[in-house]
Amino acid sequence: MNDKRLLNRSICADLVYLEWREKSGRGNENRCECTAVLEDISPRGACLQVERPVPVDIEATIRHGANWSAHCSIKYCAFREIGYFVGIEFSDAEAWSRFEFRPKHLLDLRELSRGAD
Repeated sequence: MNDKRLLNRSICADLVYLEWREKSGRGNENRCECTAVLEDISPRGACLQVERPVPVDIEATIRHGANWSAHCSIKYCAFREIGYFVGIEFSDAEAWSRFEFRPKHLLDLRELSRGAD
């Protein structure tokens, strides 16, 4: 069975920063951030690997240096043996384009599957 979402994603590896706000016990908001490994990316979302859990259903920002950032929402956070995997969805206005930000190690699965024909 073909996983169409997987075929539309590009496998990659690069370091990015994830920033969000968490509510503290007194109703205040704390600014949180962590370094993340970008595992895969598509125009609509990405998967990151981080060392700590990230709250789900919150707004966040993903950044790569000073040259690229995008607003997103956290869709899932799951622990899997070596860390937490966080799924993000870019906001409508922030869809990813390889012309704006190209991760260091990028493999487009569509191009790979075309070569298998």
